[in-house]
Amino acid sequence: MIAFDDDTFDKLRQLGRDRMATLQELADEAFADLLRKHGIPVDLKDALRKSAALTKTPAQDSARPRSSRQTKS
Repeated sequence: MIAFDDDTFDKLRQLGRDRMATLQELADEAFADLLRKHGIPVDLKDALRKSAALTKTPAQDSARPRSSRQTKS
């Protein structure tokens, strides 16, 4: 349970009305932003992306084929 002072709660209700969102949707968005800010995956997709980035080694990075573009002279 979360408590807000009256002024903050009024502003959140107004924001919800302006965006046609519930207080729960505003809270979900705020907490997701907070988790992202601190590098914590928000959902499974984010967790898998972060995991793949951590397991990638420099050898794998250089093993990718490079474009064979030739310059015209």
